[in-house]
Amino acid sequence: VIRWLVWLFSPKYRLVGTENLPDEACVIVGNHSHMYGPIAGELYIPGKHYVWCAGEMMNRKEVAAYAYRDFWSGKPKGIRWFFKLASHLITPLSVCVFNNAHTVAVYHDTRLISTYRDAMAKLQEGNSMVILPEHYDEHNNIVHDFQDKFVDLARFYYKKTGVELQFVPLYICPALKSMTFGKPVCFHASVNINGERRRICNALMDGIRSEER
Repeated sequence: VIRWLVWLFSPKYRLVGTENLPDEACVIVGNHSHMYGPIAGELYIPGKHYVWCAGEMMNRKEVAAYAYRDFWSGKPKGIRWFFKLASHLITPLSVCVFNNAHTVAVYHDTRLISTYRDAMAKLQEGNSMVILPEHYDEHNNIVHDFQDKFVDLARFYYKKTGVELQFVPLYICPALKSMTFGKPVCFHASVNINGERRRICNALMDGIRSEER
């Protein structure tokens, strides 16, 4: 019911560049576009896929603190009380929605290994991963700089399977009601991982653009 309601009241997207999606499992990397990115990733990306989601939003004990810190801590002091209350009120809904959607819980602490383990298992089952890794610094007028550790997933996957994963850039644009897939970027297992993180992230950030540009 929640999934249907979200689809009903959220923007409807046309898909552009789907011919760039590989036949095999891949990693689709897009701009977050506030709340629209995860919703679009869940509802509109073709094929079997899982969206990486902040693990704290899936854990009843962590939702309130994470939601307030990440979404609302910058609000004016006079109204912060309201958003602190809201962060507690959304906890049951957040736990319900994100644990029942097609998600992989992402952590940035010692639990990170569980993120890679879960993602690896789903990739081997033929599911693609959808990752929205924007950070705070602006890269260009469309996308912010990427956190780059998600590229390590390709290194672990290669060690496990001998397959070099492909990364596909995705531009989610609610204003244009479009999702544009760019040319894939292939991981090179023979290259130093630090260099691959930089190369792949730069190629993906530059590849996130619409057909209107």
